[in-house]
Amino acid sequence: MLPFEQLLAWSVKIATGFVLLMTTVAYLSLIERRLLAFIQMRYGPNRVGPFGLFQPIADGLKFIFKEDLVPLDADKFLYVMAPALSLVPALMTFVLIPVGGEVTVPFLDRPITLYVTSVNVGLLAVLAMTGMGVYGIVMAGYASNNKYSLLGGLRSSAQLVSYELAMSLSIIGVLIQAGSLDLVTIVERQGGAWGLGWHVFWFQPIGFFVFLISMIAETNRAPFDLPEAESELVAGFHTEYSSMKFAMFFIAEYANMVTAAAMATTLFLGGWQGPGVAQIPWLGPVYFILKMALFLFLYVWLRASSPRLRYDQLMNFGWKFLLPLALVNVVLSATLGLWF
Repeated sequence: MLPFEQLLAWSVKIATGFVLLMTTVAYLSLIERRLLAFIQMRYGPNRVGPFGLFQPIADGLKFIFKEDLVPLDADKFLYVMAPALSLVPALMTFVLIPVGGEVTVPFLDRPITLYVTSVNVGLLAVLAMTGMGVYGIVMAGYASNNKYSLLGGLRSSAQLVSYELAMSLSIIGVLIQAGSLDLVTIVERQGGAWGLGWHVFWFQPIGFFVFLISMIAETNRAPFDLPEAESELVAGFHTEYSSMKFAMFFIAEYANMVTAAAMATTLFLGGWQGPGVAQIPWLGPVYFILKMALFLFLYVWLRASSPRLRYDQLMNFGWKFLLPLALVNVVLSATLGLWF
């Protein structure tokens, strides 16, 4: 492929992925509100458009036209930078995640791949970018010059350090089995057993459990949403934010949820692999989307049914339960890797 064609293909894939991600983020907020309403036996948003489908557009317009306030004693540069520092890494991360394998498009003379690029250290790049989001939260808490915001930012940093360690260790078992940091290679190695050679079925159920809990804590979602606990911190790190700056934090949160679901799917549930994918490659992205939807539903389900942890319970669970369990999984994975 010529350099111009390669550049054009990358540009089209990145633009398509960005549009799909932003659309998913917008309607994920609507789906969450409707599911919460269903679980709690009440009505959700159903007035703006048929079945409330235009509600995300109305919410976006509302945020745009709200007054953009800046606290008088805030550090204005950091105050403005914080939402961007949360949002940009969240949007960048999804570029590296493979949604499908190689497929044939009727009007093209060559097959295309359903990922932007295959990077030999793609997993490290994703972990590095997802870890940057906390800087935006800490910066927002500090720059707001508000004690509740500062406590929310500090909570977030401590929470990230605690659960990032367990999450990183839970991935080591996958790396031992796959023998690569390339996300495409990790998915391809799970294609055995008629498309069901997923790591969660083959020696990694403990790693999957640790990763699942850690990714919920990493994205500050219930029952681990201590950085924005309204009963203790008014609203936490975003107390002093309004208008689109306020909205950017929540766009970043939902984008991180989508990325976390995609990573769990890629590492443990076979990515696009599944029965029949070898014969019909277009089944791959369908499987990928369905697996992601399962994790996103779990996020909403936990929010509707789980009480928030106390902060001491949160830290004890991370350091005294998840971390030792992740270490046990590393030892088991290495032993099984040598044995088999």
